[in-house]
Amino acid sequence: MEITVLGCAGSMAAGHHTTAFLVDKTMLIDAGSGLGTLTIEAMQHIDHVLLSHAHLDHVLGLPLLADAVLRHRAETGRGPIQVHALPETVEVLKAHVFNDRLWPDFTRLPRADAPVLQLHPIRIGDQLQLGSHGVWVLPARHVVPCAGFAVWQGDSMCAPSWAYSGDTGPNPDIWPLLQQLPDLRHWVMEVAFSDQDAELARISGHHCPSSWDEALRGLPPSTQVHLTHLKPGEWPAVQADLKRRGFDRPLLPLFSGQRFTL
Repeated sequence: MEITVLGCAGSMAAGHHTTAFLVDKTMLIDAGSGLGTLTIEAMQHIDHVLLSHAHLDHVLGLPLLADAVLRHRAETGRGPIQVHALPETVEVLKAHVFNDRLWPDFTRLPRADAPVLQLHPIRIGDQLQLGSHGVWVLPARHVVPCAGFAVWQGDSMCAPSWAYSGDTGPNPDIWPLLQQLPDLRHWVMEVAFSDQDAELARISGHHCPSSWDEALRGLPPSTQVHLTHLKPGEWPAVQADLKRRGFDRPLLPLFSGQRFTL
């Protein structure tokens, strides 16, 4: 299984793209501006999209993806792209994105009986089999309903796995679940602010170094921890805060183009 980081920033700037991860060319986890780094040929291979929540930086690429591949999927008979999201996220997409005002309703185009997108509600705790990948929908705590995801190749949770927190603040529910993954190789954890903005992190449902649960130290030593959702230019301040807090394991920021091979 190969996972490519298309975007991992908390906002856009030159050289920075918002959250999107590509799994084995066929599955997308979040659809931020990083999706725009793919060629049209690469976009045509995406069959499944998992959305953590409805905020713009995580969904803005989805309507443009639908527009870009509509003709190809219709002509090749590939069928709709399957979009999986919490019920609240599905409702936001229907009401505020694919509403024929902000954007055409690609859940009914090019034909109502053969659309380019289909929206599927999922719930925290669901275990899904999407093509050749297993997915576990994990809890997150944000200002809107949000999920994280664990993903592995094949139909057994015992396979090497990669997991992503989604946008979240302190979330003690997550740690016992991560410990149930027998071979968690990579944990992608959000940290949006430095400790200087700890109050802003709290009210916006994000992390700063001082809010990380002590249970982070209980992850297996073999699990690599990666940081996502950093605002452009925030890494030096966050890095200094992490150093002061004395975490005894490497905590490294993601970067666009990074690849994980499991």
